Amino acid sequence: MRLKNKVAIITASTRGIGWAIAKRFAEEGAIVYLAARNEERANGRIQELAAEGFTAKYVYNDASKKETYREMVEEVVKAEGKLDILVNNFGTSNPKKDLTIEDTEYAEFIRTLDENLASVFLGTQAAYKAMKGIGGSIVNISSVGGLLPDISQISYGTSKAAINYLTKLIAVQGARDGIRCNAVLPGMTATEAVKNNLTPEFQEFFLKHIPLNRVGEVEDIANAVLYFASDESSYTTGQILAVSGGFGLPTPIYGDMANSKKKR
Repeated sequence: MRLKNKVAIITASTRGIGWAIAKRFAEEGAIVYLAARNEERANGRIQELAAEGFTAKYVYNDASKKETYREMVEEVVKAEGKLDILVNNFGTSNPKKDLTIEDTEYAEFIRTLDENLASVFLGTQAAYKAMKGIGGSIVNISSVGGLLPDISQISYGTSKAAINYLTKLIAVQGARDGIRCNAVLPGMTATEAVKNNLTPEFQEFFLKHIPLNRVGEVEDIANAVLYFASDESSYTTGQILAVSGGFGLPTPIYGDMANSKKKR
């Protein structure tokens, strides 16, 4: 019960990594608010948790409607009297349009940056007012794509790199007000989005470069977020934690050498 009686908002939390975080938080005793656009899907998830004896509620949030970040925080604080945890999980990318510097349209580049950065900036700005002087934990879901330049998805990678910096900035500016901010950077994780957007061939190729030799599970990400959200990390802020099985850590020829019988 590491989050007993703590009030948490998790954006985009009806599926994938967001849902895994919501479920993990509920298991640890938090009052979880699923912030999402689709109320019907959220209520279905809430019923799943209720059947297991956990508490979850719905609050409306639509990334395309910027005012809903402030409104969701105000609604939760009005209902619960406080906000202890905010997980900025929302993120967007269109792999078919988010390509290289040569092939990506500027409008697509700006759209991705706008929505991904707004989700962190506006959500945090609203939460800051509720947490100031009382304390709280903000966890941003970034990506290893924000650390390692790729041959595609220039918009997504740039937005995540900005979120990594923004995380540190929030941590520095919020520290004296009792607000911590950290980021979790998933590597390749077994979500529906990965399965639908990445070919099996690419996934197999990617796996060769992961030292732990497996794709991450959503629970792996949720456990890392739990640490940052809980009091166990009360002396930790401004950290950028890659949860990626070691991807990007070894020499660039690792993928070829680790899967070859040839030795040095």
